[in-house]
Amino acid sequence: MKSKRNSSTMELERHYVNRSGWLRAAVLGANDGILSTTSLAIGVAAASETRSPIILAALAGLVAGALSMASGEYVSVSSQSDIETADLKREKRELDTMPDIELKELAKLYQQRGLDSELAMQVAVQLTKYNVLEAHARDELGINEMTQPKPLQAALASGASFTAGGLLPLLVSLFAPINHMVIYQYSFSIVFLALSGAIAAKAGGSSITKGILRICFWGTIAMGITAFVGYLFGVKTG
Repeated sequence: MKSKRNSSTMELERHYVNRSGWLRAAVLGANDGILSTTSLAIGVAAASETRSPIILAALAGLVAGALSMASGEYVSVSSQSDIETADLKREKRELDTMPDIELKELAKLYQQRGLDSELAMQVAVQLTKYNVLEAHARDELGINEMTQPKPLQAALASGASFTAGGLLPLLVSLFAPINHMVIYQYSFSIVFLALSGAIAAKAGGSSITKGILRICFWGTIAMGITAFVGYLFGVKTG
């Protein structure tokens, strides 16, 4: 019975690190889409008595932000991928030219993690026979398939999530009463941000309450400052 329970526990165990790449890009994109587009709309709404400038600001922020997020994410993750590729090439060259030294380095890493010297060398030898580059990439360089950067995937996730997030304040700009636009923009954006924070926390296996409070707090500060700037200039557009 005990072995069955242990087996069941192991089967139910979940890990979330494999989601870190696309989840980070998607969450960042959605939150930025909601927050930046709403902030633009609030800033213009605070200084405008007509709907057109608010819609234009939200639409421009949506398009520019989505393209900027996608391209920025692609360049950033591609740079990370280039660095890892260069490190792997350098490691492969060292393995070809001085395998004995590299084997001792690998064994030393296992010693530092708690194995005695003899067992550490046995593990290093066995892993070297299985896949020497993979062993050094994972244990010496910290590179593995699970966390391997995927530039196109990250760019698409970031751009699409920004667009999804930015559409929400744009819809509010189109349909909310103009006299209370700032209030509507803020109210809906807080709901959207809370939902985004909850989804991100659930997908990442972290605290939902903490995720919601964190994004709503900083979102309120950002939108409050933007609204203040709009009121401060007070340029009414007719």
